[in-house]
Amino acid sequence: MNDHTVKSYDDELAHLTNILARMGGMAEAQFAASLQALGKRDSDLAARVVAGDARVDELEQEVQAFTVRLLALRQPVASDLRQIVAALKVSSELERVADYAANVAKRSLILNQLPAVKPVAAVLHLARIVQEILKDILDAYIERDVEKAIRVWSRDEEVDDMYTGLFRELITYMMEDPRTITACTHLMFMAKNIERIGDHATNIAETLHFLVVGTPIKGERPKGNTIEAD
Repeated sequence: MNDHTVKSYDDELAHLTNILARMGGMAEAQFAASLQALGKRDSDLAARVVAGDARVDELEQEVQAFTVRLLALRQPVASDLRQIVAALKVSSELERVADYAANVAKRSLILNQLPAVKPVAAVLHLARIVQEILKDILDAYIERDVEKAIRVWSRDEEVDDMYTGLFRELITYMMEDPRTITACTHLMFMAKNIERIGDHATNIAETLHFLVVGTPIKGERPKGNTIEAD
């Protein structure tokens, strides 16, 4: 980004990026903890994830307040304006990531009251792919790495296809053993939450491209044929 004659302006823009970095790290940690809670049937950890969602919400509010201040006092243009608007968008995406992580944790609390079912492993496999994508786009945002952002954007179809396959696997599992219907229904919603996190990572990739290049990514977003669970 550009250097300004008023150093405090550069400091303010750097501070905005730092808030987003903290928020991204927190959302990423929330997601990882929710998956650990699912895999280990750890209700205490799941409860901490649910409680921790409020901290991410507070950071989003901090970003909103700080960007409003910058818009009012600095009247930014060009790349500065894109950086500030992008920060608003990215903070909203990260808040949703943390929300979905909390949703996964909430359903883990319910699943832990039920007998364990095998498809949990398939849900965690999907989640590991989405974790990679989320980490890559957060790194790309801090580094302003457009090429990495495009690679994240291109993986959206992979996540959609995996989710669709998992949805069908869960349906088959329920048909074969009706006793698993309740647990597998919760897993369906959890898988959808995880797929949505991938969507938000892709949104951040599009925002980063616009921030750095000044234009949207060319072409339609690669999408698989997803089945809605909600």
